[in-house]
Amino acid sequence: MQERIYLDNNATTRIDPKVRDIMQPYFCEKFGNPNSLHKYGTETHPAIQDALEKLYEGINANDSDDIIITGCATESNNWVLKGVYFDLIHNKDKNHIITTEVEHPAVSATCSFLESLGVEVTRLPINNEGVITAEQVHRAITDKTALVSVMWANNETGLIFPIQEIGKICKEKGVLFHTDAVQAIGKIPVDVQEANVDFLSFSAHKFHGPKGIGGLYIREGIELTPLLHGGEHMRGRRSGTLNVPYIIGMGEAMKLSVDFLDFENSIVRKLRDSLENALTEIPDVFVVGNTTHRVPNTTLISLRGIEGEAMLWDLNKAGIACSTGSACASEDLEANPVMVAIGADKELAHTAIRISLSRFTTQAEIDYTIEVFKRAVVRLRNISSSYSA
Repeated sequence: MQERIYLDNNATTRIDPKVRDIMQPYFCEKFGNPNSLHKYGTETHPAIQDALEKLYEGINANDSDDIIITGCATESNNWVLKGVYFDLIHNKDKNHIITTEVEHPAVSATCSFLESLGVEVTRLPINNEGVITAEQVHRAITDKTALVSVMWANNETGLIFPIQEIGKICKEKGVLFHTDAVQAIGKIPVDVQEANVDFLSFSAHKFHGPKGIGGLYIREGIELTPLLHGGEHMRGRRSGTLNVPYIIGMGEAMKLSVDFLDFENSIVRKLRDSLENALTEIPDVFVVGNTTHRVPNTTLISLRGIEGEAMLWDLNKAGIACSTGSACASEDLEANPVMVAIGADKELAHTAIRISLSRFTTQAEIDYTIEVFKRAVVRLRNISSSYSA
């Protein structure tokens, strides 16, 4: 039977069995609409409240803050950007949003849409270390700036952005600050108080919870025009019947992700580093970003002379799942945008492979992956005209 090894955890993660088990009763037994007044509805309330408390504790939100349940981080990101447009930009004195060149499409595409409505968007370039600096944000802020939106950790490289320093600057300047924390939660500590963020987006399926549910943290006192209207769910901030089993699952997944942070930073990091050390012994193989300021599970590696899609073909035949970048852009055969942003030459920018581990990854899987990688490099370079040249 062929090996099946999953190393694409930045795209999605498997549901932790403990999460699956805690969700199970709310599909067929306690299935009531929580807005109903009868017992079928009200018996779901304690579990929902418990799940919400786990979310608040997981990111150190205050009870007076809001965590609103959404369908995913894409919805959360859209809500922040479009809500700020209606609240501070449309027919008002603000007209400027600051973001980066390497945001997830949920942010970058929404910013492009807002540009079509007349919004001025500044996209800060990353430096040769793969990140932006707080000083870049400071220089870009004007009296017209309504929002700064910077990801906490990059989905391609795993590199961590200086969120705390950016948050401090935004607070001093009186500018709202949003961070897409999808790739940070469950990998590194995330503390909204320490980071001075006003909005934070997350998706459960990135930290071993179910797909199709996420959240948006909104700091106390901030009004944000709803993206969805139609009811009084979530105190009128996000209409739609609550997805009870998924909320409960997301809460448990958040709790477990915090419980496993030390494991991520020790065991998962050790596995990731052993993989990198073995692969970078191959000539003309490069890892993007240093290990210190990178989440512990992620490697973006380039293999000169080998198209990323060709390497994926060999890996997939051997039962190994990796990617050439974000799954949200997996049908796009353009050069990896992060590789382009850091100044890689055109040929090298097409060779990136993203490997992302989880707490379920084993040493045996890493050993097998190293073996397959080395064989694939030899085969593909032997038939590569660009590498021989």
